[in-house]
Amino acid sequence: MEKRNLRKERVGVVTSNKMEKSIVVAEVKKVKHPMYGKFVLKTKKYVAHDEKNDCNEGDTVRIMETRPLSKSKCWRLVEILERAK
Repeated sequence: MEKRNLRKERVGVVTSNKMEKSIVVAEVKKVKHPMYGKFVLKTKKYVAHDEKNDCNEGDTVRIMETRPLSKSKCWRLVEILERAK
């Protein structure tokens, strides 16, 4: 797929695929605590569109920002980077 301009991309792990043509992707990142300096893990969940129902739980995927497809879905699946074991 060709590169689209100015669209945000995220890499995360699929945590749920129970919906029809939708997946929930969790992105985990390390953030430094402003006062104490300790690195804390922050998790952000995105609901993404999976046209072919191809993903399973535990897959590492890349998602891209798109137009709003529903109330909570404005991301779409670009590629599956790694399958779950």
